[in-house]
Amino acid sequence: MATTPGILTEWPWTPLGSFKHVVVAPWIIHSTYSYFANDEEDKDLSYFLIFPLILWRFVHNQLWISLSRYRTAKGNGRIVDKGLEFEQVDRERNWDDQILFNSILFYLGSRHLPGASNLPMWRTDGVILTILLHAGPVEFLYYWFHRALHHHFLYSRYHSHHHSSIVTEPITSVIHPFAEHIAYFILFAIPMLTTIFTGTTSVAVYAGYLTYIDFMNNMGHCNFELIPNWLFTIFPPLKYFMYTPSYHSLHHTQFRTNYSLFMPIYDCMYGTMDKSSDSLYQTSLTRREESPDVLHLTHLTTPESIYYLPQGFVSLASRPHTSTWYLWLMWPLTLWSMMITWIYGRTFVVERHRFDELKLQTWAIPKYSLQYFMKWQSEAINGLIEEAILDAEEKGVKVLSLGLLNQGEELNRYGGLYVQRHPHLKVKVVDGSSLAVAVILNSIPKGTTQVVLRGNLTKVAYAIAYALSQKGIQVATLYQAEHLKLTKSLNGTKSNLIVAKSYAQKIWLVGDGLTEKEQMRAPKGTLFVPFSQFPPKKLRKDCFYHYTPAMKTPASLENVHSCENWLPRRVMSAWRVAGIVHALEGWKEHECGYTMSNSDKVWQASLVHGFQPLTIITAHTKN
Repeated sequence: MATTPGILTEWPWTPLGSFKHVVVAPWIIHSTYSYFANDEEDKDLSYFLIFPLILWRFVHNQLWISLSRYRTAKGNGRIVDKGLEFEQVDRERNWDDQILFNSILFYLGSRHLPGASNLPMWRTDGVILTILLHAGPVEFLYYWFHRALHHHFLYSRYHSHHHSSIVTEPITSVIHPFAEHIAYFILFAIPMLTTIFTGTTSVAVYAGYLTYIDFMNNMGHCNFELIPNWLFTIFPPLKYFMYTPSYHSLHHTQFRTNYSLFMPIYDCMYGTMDKSSDSLYQTSLTRREESPDVLHLTHLTTPESIYYLPQGFVSLASRPHTSTWYLWLMWPLTLWSMMITWIYGRTFVVERHRFDELKLQTWAIPKYSLQYFMKWQSEAINGLIEEAILDAEEKGVKVLSLGLLNQGEELNRYGGLYVQRHPHLKVKVVDGSSLAVAVILNSIPKGTTQVVLRGNLTKVAYAIAYALSQKGIQVATLYQAEHLKLTKSLNGTKSNLIVAKSYAQKIWLVGDGLTEKEQMRAPKGTLFVPFSQFPPKKLRKDCFYHYTPAMKTPASLENVHSCENWLPRRVMSAWRVAGIVHALEGWKEHECGYTMSNSDKVWQASLVHGFQPLTIITAHTKN
C-alpha cells in the first residue's frame, strides 16, 4: 500500500479475493461459444484468441518468476544482494490483477470498437507502425509521467507502493495501484488504437506488443543480469534503445535516476541516467555462482510439490503446505515436470539465506518421497546424494545437513554410508538427530510421567526413548515387538519401557507408521507430538497436534520468503537448524550414521543463536 493511499488505489474486484478470476469468465464463455456455435462466416477468431492470450501472459510471467528465483538463489549474475521477505511476497501476490484488467478492456474493445473485430493474423505495416509509436510517443510520454509519479504528491499516494520493493522480482513490475494501471493502459493503448483506426491492426500486433511489454517489464525487474556484453559491442547504439536489469535496478535503489521505460535514450537526453549504470552492469554480469557455507539437502515430496517450491507458485510457497484442489487440473504439467526431473536427474538450487556471516543454500534431489521406499531406487538416490556431498566438498561448504534425505537405516545408514566411503571429507555431514530429539523432549508438557511411543523405530525414536527413560518417564509401546526392540537397544533402562495395556495415555510421540485406527483409539484431548519429518494426518478435532520437530528462526535470518513444507512462516525443521548451529559453533565432528551429538549441548547452542521453540496451546499447557 502507498504511504498515503489516493483514490482508485484498490482494484474493483478486491472483495472477491481468490474468486476474482470470475470477472473474465462471462467473456471467455461468450467468445468460446460464439466461435464454435456460429457459422463459418460469422466466426471471429481474434475475439476467441483473447483467452489463449490471457493464458500465455500467465505462463510467461510464471516462467520469469521461476527463472529469476532460481538464478538469484544460485548467485551468478545477481544484482542486488539483499533478500526478499514475506511482506513483499504478500504485497505482490496479486500480480495477475493487471492481466484481468487488460483482458476485460480487450474483450470490450473487440466487441464495441469499429475495426477491432475479425482481425487478420498479420499485417506488416501495423507491426512497423506499432514499433515506431512505441519508440516515440509511448517511451517519451512514459518518461515524463514516471518523473511526475516521483513528485512527492503522487509518489506518496500511488508510486511508493511499487517502490516498497527494493529487491525486485519480475512481478514487481506490475505491482501498482489501480489508478496507475489505468494510466499505463491508456499509454500503451496508443499504438494499438492507432493501428485500429488506420486499419492496419492484426492479432500479431496485440499479442506481439503485449508479449514485448511483459518480457521487458519482467526482465527489468528480475534482479539478475542476463544481457550479454557482446550484444552492445556489436551494435553500440543499442545501449540507448534497450535497458538492462541492472540499469533499472538502480532506479529502485536510487529512486531519482533511470526513469525511462525500456529505452535509456530519454534518460541520456534529459540528464537523469545514473553514472554507475555501466559499472553495475559489468559487475553484475561477471558475478559468479555463490558458494555456501552451509548446505541443506532435501528432496521433492509429492508430484505436486514442485509448485510449492520458491521457484513454483509464489502464493503456495509462502504458506504452509496444504492440498489445493486446482492442482489436479494441472496434471499434464505435473507429469511433464516429473519427466523433466527424471531426465535432468541433477540436484538443483532451491533457495538461499544469510545468517550472521554464514551463506546458506538449499539444494533439492530430483526424487520423490515414494521413491525412497523403493529398494530398486536406493542406488540411484544414494548416488545423487553422494554426488551432492562431493560437489559441496569441492565448493568449500563447511556443513551439509541431510534434511529429508535422512530417511532411515536401510537407505544410507542415516547418512553414515557417505562418511564411510569418504573418510577424509572436510565438509561435516549432519543429520540433525540430536536437535530433533531435544525439540521433542522440550515439547512434552512438564509433569508428564508416561508417554506412548508409536511409529517406525528410527534413530530419533531410540534416542527419545533412552532420554525419557533416563528422566524417569515411562515409555509405553502399543506392541510387544516394538517393546522388545527398544529393550534390546536400551539395555539397562528397560524398567521404564512398558507395553501399554490400554489407550489411556494422553501424550503420544508418533512417527511414520502410525495408523488411522490407532489414532482414533487415542483418548479425547491427546497431544500428538511427531518425531518424524512428516506430520500425521489430522483425523481428530478433539485432540491436539504439535508441529514436526522445528524451531522459530531469528529475525536476523535474511531472505526468508517461503515456508518449509507444512511448517509456519519463519520456522525451520530441527534437522535444518542443526546444520546451521553446527557451523556457527565450529564443531569439527560429523553427526550422522549411529553417532549423535549431545542433545542438551545442541539445544542450548540453538537458543544462544536465537532459535526459539514452537509452542501450541493445549489442555496440557493451559494450566
